[in-house]
Amino acid sequence: MNKLTPKAAYRKLAALYTRMGKAYDEAAQRVGLTCADCENNCCTSYFQHHTYIEWAYLWQGMNKLAPARRQEYLQRAEEYVARARQALADGERPRIMCPLNDDGLCGLYEHRLMICRMHGVPNELVKPNGSRVRFAGCFRAQALTRDQDNVFVLDRTPLYRDLAQLEMSFLGSGMRRLARVDLTLAEMLVSGPPPLHGPAGR
Repeated sequence: MNKLTPKAAYRKLAALYTRMGKAYDEAAQRVGLTCADCENNCCTSYFQHHTYIEWAYLWQGMNKLAPARRQEYLQRAEEYVARARQALADGERPRIMCPLNDDGLCGLYEHRLMICRMHGVPNELVKPNGSRVRFAGCFRAQALTRDQDNVFVLDRTPLYRDLAQLEMSFLGSGMRRLARVDLTLAEMLVSGPPPLHGPAGR
């Protein structure tokens, strides 16, 4: 498989993110879901991310920021990581505001990660082994669909498959020597841009 240049990979990722956004908007409309006036901010959810290309693209966005803003996000990320590790050590699932959240708005909205884009609506994923994983949606989506017949469920499988394919094209032969990514967004920030030529992840 030919390795993509970063510029080409980011262009393809941006196009895939656009498709994700359209799929999410359609699903949200079908179930009547809106985030307006929601009392539970999903930016406090403990999400872990698994691709180098999204990690690299996140840092492309970081590097476009003014130095002072970038440093502020990095400081918040360090605080997030410390608090999250303490919560996990205490046997609790962290619920901490994302370091990129500025008064309810994402400071790197165009570069936000896949899970940030797809969370909330009822969706399912068919794994390569054929097993099916279903997510009922956020608490608001579950409340909206509780009494619905034939609830619309977004099949995210094609989107995940295309992201996996893009990841392979981005890494090329280097994929074999890189460790699996399993990091929160804050850890991706604290760790710096992804080390694409050696061990990474956990």
